[in-house]
Amino acid sequence: MPHLPVRLTIGQLAERSGIARTTLRFYEDRGLIFSERTAGNQRRYHRNTLRRLAFVSTAQRVGLSLGQIHQALETLPDNRTPTVSDWARLSEQWRTELDTRIDALQRLRDRLTSCIGCGCLSLKDCHLNNVDDELAAKGPGAPGLKPAREGGI
Repeated sequence: MPHLPVRLTIGQLAERSGIARTTLRFYEDRGLIFSERTAGNQRRYHRNTLRRLAFVSTAQRVGLSLGQIHQALETLPDNRTPTVSDWARLSEQWRTELDTRIDALQRLRDRLTSCIGCGCLSLKDCHLNNVDDELAAKGPGAPGLKPAREGGI
């Protein structure tokens, strides 16, 4: 395998990261990654951008928005690449939100196993049934599907 150069073209970065060029440009526009420009105005990315892209991809896979990822990356001095300790610190901050999402998904999974998207097959057993709008007191939305820390039942 050839040695990776210190500065990568957008094509090299796309090939190595598996992320489309259009997405790389989008990430750059949003401040998630940075490039330098050559005299011919071509983008050049430092090879540590690959680690930054891995950080972005991993954060997206756990359900974080690009805005949340951008906020996290802004906490790094001089826009440097996240280290293992950075990831540990940031992931700890996201733990509560992830636990909330896990709770919501488990509630959804457990309550919809016999449901076909409210056709409704059995109103007697439906966890979403709201006779006389009794659940309005719990606030907007479907309290049977909300995470417990957001008032779900």
